Order: sequence, then C-alpha cells, then structure tokens
Amino acid sequence: MTSRDLILTTLGGGTADRVPISTYELVGYNSRSFENNDPSYAELMQLIREKTDCLCMWGPVSNETFLGSSHPVDMDVETERIDDATITHRTLHTPKGDLHSATKVFDNVHTTWQLEHWCKDSADVDKALSIPYAPLQYDASDFARVMAEVGDRGIIMDSPADPLWMAADLMEFGQYTLWALTEPEHFARTVALMHERVMENLRRLLAVNVCDLYRICGPEYATPPYLPPECFDQYVTPYVREMVDLVHAAGAKARFHCHGKIAQVLDMIVQTGTDALDPCEAPPDGDIELADVKRRVGDRLCLFGNLQLKLLEHGTTEQVVQAVRDCMDAAKRGGGYVIMPTAAPINSPLASKTVDNYRCYIETALECGAY
Repeated sequence: MTSRDLILTTLGGGTADRVPISTYELVGYNSRSFENNDPSYAELMQLIREKTDCLCMWGPVSNETFLGSSHPVDMDVETERIDDATITHRTLHTPKGDLHSATKVFDNVHTTWQLEHWCKDSADVDKALSIPYAPLQYDASDFARVMAEVGDRGIIMDSPADPLWMAADLMEFGQYTLWALTEPEHFARTVALMHERVMENLRRLLAVNVCDLYRICGPEYATPPYLPPECFDQYVTPYVREMVDLVHAAGAKARFHCHGKIAQVLDMIVQTGTDALDPCEAPPDGDIELADVKRRVGDRLCLFGNLQLKLLEHGTTEQVVQAVRDCMDAAKRGGGYVIMPTAAPINSPLASKTVDNYRCYIETALECGAY
C-alpha cells in the first residue's frame, strides 16, 4: 500500500499493512515549510521522507483582517528589537474604541508568543465585535503544487479553528476562563456569533478547495480543569458537530484536536461525529491512558498519538523504544491507529539528540507496526 492508502484506510477505521507513522508538524513533502529549508533539519527530513507517511499541513490563503472577517480595519503597528527577539505592538481602532496587543518572536524559534491579548474584559470584546463582519475569500492556487509534491506519499490536512478558540483567544487564558464562568450569557453570545462566522467561512473554504482531512482546533480550551464538562458540551459539541457535518458533506474527513484532559468529555467528542482524535495525551499531560481511549472509543474513532515531544527531545533511546512499543500495544490492535508525536520541534538549530530520537522512534515504529 502507498502511504496515502495506509492513512486513508486507517482513517476509515480499517487495518492497513502497518500502522501509519506521522511526524505531525514536521512535513516531509512541502518544500515551503521551514523545516525543509533549515540545514539543521536536513538529515531528519530526509529520513522522514524515506520512512514515514506524510500528513501535509496546508491550507488556502485567506484575506482575513481580524477575527474571521475580511472587513478593512484601521491598525497601527510598531516593532522593536529587545536582545534576540522582535516585539510587535498593534493598536486596533474600532468603532467602540481602541484595542491593543503585543507579540514576541525569538530569532531561530518558529513560533509566536502572545504578550498582550486584544481583550482584557467583556467590554473589550464588544469593541472587537463592533468591527463589521465580511466573509473571507480564499486563494487555493498553491494546492496543485503541494499536491504534486505529496503525491501518493500522504494526504493534505487543513486546520480550521472552532468558534470557542476564536472567542477564547481574544483574552489571556486565565482571564478567558473568568469571562466564561462569571459572564456566561455574554460569553455564550460571543461563541454563537463566532460560530456563524466559522460556518460561513468554512463553506467558502470548502467551495474553493477540499483537502483530505480537516483538523479542528480549539476544543482543548474547554476541557477540565479549565471549564467543567457541561461547558464543553455547550461550547464545543454542537458547534463542532456542525463543522464536521459540513466537512463530511464535502467528501472529506475530520480530526478532533484536543490536548490535555479528555476523559470526562470523551463521549462528547464522539457525539461530534468526528472521524479521528488527537493527540490522546497520557498522564500527567492528559488524564487517560491510550489503551483506555482505545477501549472506550476505538471502534468509533481513529486515534492519533501519543508520544510526547519532550520525550523525543530529551529522552534516552531506551525510553523512546519503550514508549513506541507501549503505544503499539495500547492502540494498534484492530486498526484505526496512527502513531504520532504530540507536537514538533520549533527551534533552530535542531539538536542532534532530537534527530537521534526521531530516528529511533521511526525505526521502532516500522519494526513493531506491521499487521
């Protein structure tokens, strides 16, 4: 079977020739991704191309200006350098008053830290929502290139956000939970409004281009202990179910992305109709072992996971080998399982220990993943 066949068979709950091996955000077949243009990643990426199954993270470009909208905004942007980092300050002028945010990017680290969120309270949320909404337009002209690069070596995966993520990300995490718990009516209205935007934009996204798989991000904002399970059932289950239905109607599969503690909401995740779940983190990062996830929902969901990135960056060879074998013992039986780390390196240069542990992971997975 080709890698594409392996992944699609497994996503459908079937048993392929072997367990598909994913390196998640390290994408072997996308020439424009940073990991394929960083010399320190070259050795690892060649190994990934040769021996793993590609889930290429890609999506059409949109004309988003703010909060899922393409409506023109008035924004001032200033940057400053502090040591080895770039700080970006933004001031957004809304009909109801100004909002401010700040982000930080370190040199040679491929991620962005949010130093200041747009909203500090619900009044700021009202300012943000005073900017009119205009649906997004999408440009999928790059799809032919990435599809040609991936070919039968994998599938293409886009990553839309759910409405909870769009609302919650307006605030610092602790402040967001206070907003959700102490002003539930205001928060519920905001999430409902975000859902309208998410659904309209998703319809337009799917009309322009359909990928193989859609990883829906954001539900982890409502897992315990951050919010009680009833909030998950209110702010995640019904809204993601509508997203999944739309994805299925377009002929694609959906994957529910949710770090953290999922034991109390696992049945709610199944109720969304999703085809797959990742990353199924074990304790102490999560609260349920992979074998228990498999036992409870493995006949209804394809499971992705659950090697912790910190193990691949800092663990011993023996620890990596044992972790891979434990994953296979927990979830391989009966198909419907893709072995995968919970995240990917973002630093440059890439440490040689990380390369060695990824090699150990891949070789061990090939050794014990055959059916």
